[in-house]
Amino acid sequence: MNASSGHLLPNLLLFGRLLRALGLDVNPGRMMDLAQALAYVDIGRKSDFHNTARTLLVHDKDDLPLFDMAFNLFWRRYQESVFSHQFSVVSEATFPKSASGLDSSEGDETGSIGDGDVRPISDIAGEKAGGTTAVPVYSYREQLRHKDFSQLTPEEVTAVKTLITQIAWNLGQRPARRWQPGRGVQLDLRRSLRHNLRYGGEMLAWSRRQPKQKARPLIILADISGSMEAYSRLLLHFTYALSASLTQTVATFVFATRLTCITRQLRQRSLERALNDVSQEVADWSGGTRIGEALKTFNFVWSRRVLRRGAIVLLISDGWDRGDPDLLRREIGRLQRSCHRLIWLNPLLGSPRYEPLTRGMQAALPHIDDFLPVHNLVSLEELAQHLQQLTAGKRPYHPPPQPAAFIRRQ
Repeated sequence: MNASSGHLLPNLLLFGRLLRALGLDVNPGRMMDLAQALAYVDIGRKSDFHNTARTLLVHDKDDLPLFDMAFNLFWRRYQESVFSHQFSVVSEATFPKSASGLDSSEGDETGSIGDGDVRPISDIAGEKAGGTTAVPVYSYREQLRHKDFSQLTPEEVTAVKTLITQIAWNLGQRPARRWQPGRGVQLDLRRSLRHNLRYGGEMLAWSRRQPKQKARPLIILADISGSMEAYSRLLLHFTYALSASLTQTVATFVFATRLTCITRQLRQRSLERALNDVSQEVADWSGGTRIGEALKTFNFVWSRRVLRRGAIVLLISDGWDRGDPDLLRREIGRLQRSCHRLIWLNPLLGSPRYEPLTRGMQAALPHIDDFLPVHNLVSLEELAQHLQQLTAGKRPYHPPPQPAAFIRRQ
């Protein structure tokens, strides 16, 4: 290391904290290995520094795109800035403006460690740095969590895909038909008789039983029409991650003008291969929208195969429909009566100015159990919490939502 490395080591610690805040498995031991390895590489070359840090700090190939983005955003020259991190605020008295960082010239593989400042995360979040303004290092991740999927750059899409895979999914359970020993209210006569044989047949102790619990089946119906083009790719990645994380079978369908089952394609271990198979299987990608006809095909062709007892149905669509609204009203009502819970996920619901006034939404709203947004990472995290909190018993009755009342609640 050169003379400027006196400020490089504190910057390395801040960089490690940033990586941990983004979800990467970076521990102090790996940071020590990186600090020792930098003595044997030419840290005056940006590519050498990047490759060394990438090799020692990343141990999961899925984290590579997120690491590259964090590296390029953190190690950048930025004048008159200060450092801040998640747990405390570090002012210019601790890290003066002459702190060293990597050159910000993009595409310059010989960028050296000079006298410029490391660019803080406040610049990433779009805030003006100056004086001792401080912003947490996790602000970039928070920005990604709240940013609408339709507004993401290609680099941000890669980072969001990684964050989607980190969401924990756990569906509510339902009582099965089989029984197991427990503290239920129902007597288990067979076990009671067997247990009391030791007392000469006198019924001195009673055994009880309770229903076994099984995970609820999940059905996903995703709209891939032209009006959903800005969201369909990321939402397919969401369905893939959801299918991979759950133990029960997840039946997935996509529709525009007709319904297509893609459950088998999403069982691929490679996400890219799965999406390629889906694109080859689906013939009406980014076409028109006929939700009623797609639901009719599901109800009459697929429901007896995949709509098992107590299933949860996720219907992902913006509600723009060119079909018959009476057909949509009839078929979505039939679907709602056949499942435990029907949840409509609408990406347009994330906008504060959205009103469900389209013909499709007007026809569907009276038959929907839950009407939720699905436009960013926060909405997906809230959906995961909602699915986990579903009760194991019968679906509680609630009056059907009316559009005007729904708008007032928002």
